[in-house]
Amino acid sequence: MEQTLVIVKPDGVQRGLVGAIISRLERRGLRLSALKLLQVDQARARKLYKIHLGKRFYETLVSYISSSPVAAMVWQGQGVIDIIRRTMGATDPAEAGPGTIRGDWGINIGRNLIHGSDSLESAEREIPIFFDSGEVVHYPRALDPWCSENEL
Repeated sequence: MEQTLVIVKPDGVQRGLVGAIISRLERRGLRLSALKLLQVDQARARKLYKIHLGKRFYETLVSYISSSPVAAMVWQGQGVIDIIRRTMGATDPAEAGPGTIRGDWGINIGRNLIHGSDSLESAEREIPIFFDSGEVVHYPRALDPWCSENEL
């Protein structure tokens, strides 16, 4: 089953939106399989954003993600990456549609509340930055057949 990393960034944690964001993803029928609140250190932040190394905003990203606690999560489900990306909305909240996390609650691109892996390869690289394999729980839910026809 496909899985992805989601991070409620410092602005989302500070604004008390962790529960609301989790609720939106659960209501999409996705399965939460790992969750932790943590302070991201510089080394972990640099690993997460290494794809942006050399870009003018790299240091700002590293500094921001490590400025306050984040809620890191692993979500599972069929097409989970695409579903979460659509639920998050465009990276710039000014361009995110209503009904998306960023469209409803985002302020600006520098405070856009949430990170989600953008591909299966990114998810495979990012999840181990925050979770050991034993911390990701795989379990069946009684509602799974009602969320995906392939679960029947």
